[in-house]
Amino acid sequence: MVNIDFENKKATRESYGEALEKMGSKDKKIVVLDADLSGATKTNIFGKKNPKRFFNMGIAEQDMVGTAAGFATCGLIPYVSSFAVFLAGRAYDQIRASVAYPKLNVKLCATHAGITVGEDGATHQMLEDISLMRTLPNMTVLSVSDDAETRWAVNKIKEIEGPVYLRLSRLATPKIYTEDQKFEIGKAIQIGDGCDATVIATGVTVIEALKAQEELKEKNINIRVIDMHTIKPIDKKIIIKAAKQTKKIITIEDHSIIGGLGTSVMEVLSENYPKEVIRLGIQDTFGESGKAELLMEKYGITSQNIVKLFE
Repeated sequence: MVNIDFENKKATRESYGEALEKMGSKDKKIVVLDADLSGATKTNIFGKKNPKRFFNMGIAEQDMVGTAAGFATCGLIPYVSSFAVFLAGRAYDQIRASVAYPKLNVKLCATHAGITVGEDGATHQMLEDISLMRTLPNMTVLSVSDDAETRWAVNKIKEIEGPVYLRLSRLATPKIYTEDQKFEIGKAIQIGDGCDATVIATGVTVIEALKAQEELKEKNINIRVIDMHTIKPIDKKIIIKAAKQTKKIITIEDHSIIGGLGTSVMEVLSENYPKEVIRLGIQDTFGESGKAELLMEKYGITSQNIVKLFE
């Protein structure tokens, strides 16, 4: 169930660290690797409780991924963490050749994704990681929106035999779901059943879509929101259904509009039910340093950018 708690904000990286410790302390097959950023990725929570199964690999992301692949061949379940720009960027070759190609059981958990990294600026704002990861064969790709969804994902990906990329954020966002919400890999969550438009969102932009939903309701414009927490395999049925039942399809993401959520939705519709898709996201440009909320406004990924489409 949806119960937005604007007073209780939490970054998904924090939820990740807590869920990883709780699960990992019970399952001795889980090992955690970090590239000297455990205080920021929150894997230090696991490390303090389980020092013998925690490995700080230093600033050596390629080596970290290769080591994780080795652990996987021995029957262990490695959770590998760093900032998205370092994990998906620096270690892409190792992810491709040593994890995805042999379909090894490695969980790649990237924090600080998107422009909402904020003050760290363009060099650290990974805007293309969904595009990189979803094009890799054998890779499952998740992008979570709140505390409950993150905790579910951390536990659920352990059950998937094969590589997973889990996208997490630095920005603290409101809790959206109650603890009894049911989640399923490859099955998006629809919130509302409005017919004027569908807004498909992922990660930190889900809350923006829900804010827009409430504001537009006051103007007698009813939209449905789809939380696309699984980018690959994407929920084709819910996308096609929305295209048939609503007047507009809008996507919003803290990622480049090239190759990300918007592109994924367009691919589904072009092959099944052709319809125009309005994509809100980073418009083929690098970011810049600034507060996350201000950057979201400048680069057009806020609730107001959705609302303006109906003026």
